[in-house]
Amino acid sequence: MRLLVIEDERALCETIVRSLRRLAYSVDYCYDGNRAMELLGEERYDLVLLDLNLPGADGMTVLKTLRQTDRETRVLILSARSEVADKVAGLDAGANDYLAKPFHLEELEARIRSLTLRQFTQNDVVLTCGGVTFDTKARTAAAAGQPLALTRKETGILEYLLLHRGRPVSQEELIDHVWDNSVDNFSNSIRVHISALRKKLRTALGYDPIRNRIGEGYIIEEEQA
Repeated sequence: MRLLVIEDERALCETIVRSLRRLAYSVDYCYDGNRAMELLGEERYDLVLLDLNLPGADGMTVLKTLRQTDRETRVLILSARSEVADKVAGLDAGANDYLAKPFHLEELEARIRSLTLRQFTQNDVVLTCGGVTFDTKARTAAAAGQPLALTRKETGILEYLLLHRGRPVSQEELIDHVWDNSVDNFSNSIRVHISALRKKLRTALGYDPIRNRIGEGYIIEEEQA
């Protein structure tokens, strides 16, 4: 899952980015509105965290510009402006949620989970494929009814494959949505984590639900009869 953090307070921005990367999100960031609009024109993000008081183009300009061509990308405003009128203006301009500063990282993470769950899974927060289940709210996985002890990267891989069940997911796509930018296309790290995840699933299920389609990517499927 790919996020963009737009925040001019560098210490706060870096704290948010570190926190989200520890949770296995792929995160880009910038410190001003002009750069933000460049990134939004170049890349596709699942969620944008947007400060309002930005150098260059301000946050409301960034939001309104985005909404001229993109109504789907979720936007969470992070702002020191805590008056009701400010919140109403932000939501009316197209934001999906508004979090006033100062805030706790735990609340920010909960807001992000809520927004991305609404985007990807709507009312169904348990993803399934055959004997594999993943509770997107509790962040827990099971196979054949047995709880799985997964690392954060393994959790991110499994969730993304289940969200996109029915189609192959390339290694490059996993880099974009599960890894941060420190991993390149030639890294063995991705294959190591996928191999470990497949081994855990195979042990619990008696078969491997993840297939590697040569030239296409990884796909999760039910056991073939």
